[in-house]
Amino acid sequence: MSHTTARRRRFRRCLTFLFVGSAVGAAVIIGTLLAQPDSSAAQDDGVLPHGTSLTDAGYPGIANLDTALMQALNDAAADAADDGVAFLVNDGWRSPAYQEQLLRDAISTYGTEDEARRWVATPATSAHVSGDAVDIGPFDGTYWLSQNGAQYGLCQIYVNEPWHYELIPDAIDHGCPPMYADPTEDPRMQQ
Repeated sequence: MSHTTARRRRFRRCLTFLFVGSAVGAAVIIGTLLAQPDSSAAQDDGVLPHGTSLTDAGYPGIANLDTALMQALNDAAADAADDGVAFLVNDGWRSPAYQEQLLRDAISTYGTEDEARRWVATPATSAHVSGDAVDIGPFDGTYWLSQNGAQYGLCQIYVNEPWHYELIPDAIDHGCPPMYADPTEDPRMQQ
């Protein structure tokens, strides 16, 4: 192999690394910005303080999650803890009013409802409003779930939201289904 060919391969690998790193960094920044509610939302609407764990059931954002989802999350969290990984809950259940506020904020940020809906569902379609979704952090928690979540039925649903997990019981036997690029590809969001 010539030096030119080797340099080109190294250059392509470097570009790939930079692209993937930039995409992950952008997703983390966007997720952080979307997780910052304006001051009109309250804990009764599902807003969770930074550092909330699954055991903080005094918050409606945790207490109103689906029972089966909570059981799967607790089982996964116990095993993750054995690996030195902790789960924090950035978002869980949300009231319809809070979900609507997040959608309005996203429209303001992205300029159009179509673009905003790549990141935030309507109150009528959001799995957070029904208590069927949870946003996990920090990165080591989401990474652990991406590697191990299927054995608990916990699946990442959207490529652009590596923190968003839902319970899909069939995943225990069959693995997680293919992810949608973003919520606009999810048939459940077409209502």
